[in-house]
Amino acid sequence: MGTACSVRRERCAVFTVGYLRVVGLVDLLGAVWVSFGNDIRRHDVDEYFTPYLLTAGYTPAFLALFLAVTMRRGKRAAWLLNLVLAGLYLLFLAAATAVPEVRGHPQNWVSLGITAAFCAALLAGRRAFRAKGDPANPRLAAAVAVGGVAVGGLLAAGLVTVTDTGHGSTFGERYAYAMLRVVSLADAGKSFPGISSPGWVDVVINALSAVLFLLVLYAAFRSPRGRELLGPRDEMRLRALLDRHGERDSLGYFALRRDKSVVWSPSGKSAIAYRVVGGVSLASGDPIGDPEAWPGAIGAWLAEAREHAWVPAVVGAGEEGGTVYARHGLDALELGDEAVVEVADFTLEGRAMRTVRQAHHRIGRAGYTVRVRRHEDIPEREMAALVERADRWRYGRTERGFSMALGRLGDPADGRCVMVECADEGGEPRALLSFVPWGRHGLSLDLMRRDRDSDNGLVEFMVIELIRRAEEFGLERVSLNFAVFRSVFERGAKLGAGPVLRMWRALLTFFSRWWQIESLYRANAKYRPVWEPRFLLFEKGGELPRIGLASARAEGFLAAPRMPSPRR
Repeated sequence: MGTACSVRRERCAVFTVGYLRVVGLVDLLGAVWVSFGNDIRRHDVDEYFTPYLLTAGYTPAFLALFLAVTMRRGKRAAWLLNLVLAGLYLLFLAAATAVPEVRGHPQNWVSLGITAAFCAALLAGRRAFRAKGDPANPRLAAAVAVGGVAVGGLLAAGLVTVTDTGHGSTFGERYAYAMLRVVSLADAGKSFPGISSPGWVDVVINALSAVLFLLVLYAAFRSPRGRELLGPRDEMRLRALLDRHGERDSLGYFALRRDKSVVWSPSGKSAIAYRVVGGVSLASGDPIGDPEAWPGAIGAWLAEAREHAWVPAVVGAGEEGGTVYARHGLDALELGDEAVVEVADFTLEGRAMRTVRQAHHRIGRAGYTVRVRRHEDIPEREMAALVERADRWRYGRTERGFSMALGRLGDPADGRCVMVECADEGGEPRALLSFVPWGRHGLSLDLMRRDRDSDNGLVEFMVIELIRRAEEFGLERVSLNFAVFRSVFERGAKLGAGPVLRMWRALLTFFSRWWQIESLYRANAKYRPVWEPRFLLFEKGGELPRIGLASARAEGFLAAPRMPSPRR
């Protein structure tokens, strides 16, 4: 019985979303196709009426499509707004059909029936719309509406003033003319006969009005941003889990980024660190802690995402973690491979290592030296100087990284991290590498910076020197950079590669001019590492563009302007 009710509720929710999509598309068609739009609008005068939101025009189209998107995400506020608007319109239609002139037209009964069906579906599927919005949304929407109307009205009034060819109108009248179009899109010419402005001015004002309308809608229905970031208590608990289970995932330590939030399994033995970016709940790597408790953490994370209408996604999950995520309904897409060097198997001998061997010898003969220390062994003044150099050597102003970067350097809590410093013949620092712990016997690359005027091959020299001193630090494996779509470059270059694979490789090679996709793969491949696949996990394929944008923003490749939030 419960299952049947759940299926019926889901079908009703799908019907409401589908209705809004169809109405929005028809309204768009009516706005573009003038004769068709006039036919629709003709039914909304005198004794003819169309169903809910079917009025032909850009504004009702945008409203219907926006509500369809928010309803699909299960937002309670969108459900309530639809219920109020559709309910009021249903009462209006019911009262109108009581009039004999209106009752005699069959199309009005059709409109009444369709609107009633939509309202009934809203009520029947109400439990499918549980996602909460940000508590600050009503205040923010009101602020955007008031501020937008004031600013938009002034801009529109200024445009009317500049283009007005009439005579005798005051600025107050021109402002009232502009405000009438901004707020209602109504034809204000009859109310203000002294104003004569070109038709394109009205179009521009209408466009301003549509933009303002969309901004108000966005402010009213935006998802919460997940402001409760990692606190001292959660960080302490995560460190305890990493002490016991940190060997499982090379990305585990990056869960300690303080711009992430954390959700715990009911037992407290596992956790998922995530960050909300553009309405996407973005986790990275495998869950932290006991694998037996991973399902509990994943379930809690997914439940929180649904509660707030966030899109759940995981970047850089390993094969073990990706399998558990997939059991909870997420699909997997292979992103690339992580390069892991096994210390015991590493050697500079052989033809395959010739390039690395030559680079190491060349840099060594040039007088470069390497020093390897735990962060906790570096004096405070030296660490401050290293941080300053790392900032100076950074390419661009943005600190990039999310899934495979700690986002800080020199924090006292990260004393077990390892710093590899390289100086030239004169003792001048030229490069540094910083690694985070990977359990007790591994390191994972966090930061790689070098002076651009230094010799090529410096990084190879530093990595090899670290591996040579692995015994001093009890190292068994070192995780280096992540190679995006590595298999495409490797298989696409082989004899017999198919046309699709070759085309895909050519496309990635083209984009490598800006994003260093191929160069990162080749920089890792020269160490002859073990390649560990990493995956992107997602719920619906249609959400991949949104997830991609959120990932790019989190990693620092894109920066989006934020709408200011009112003070709490």
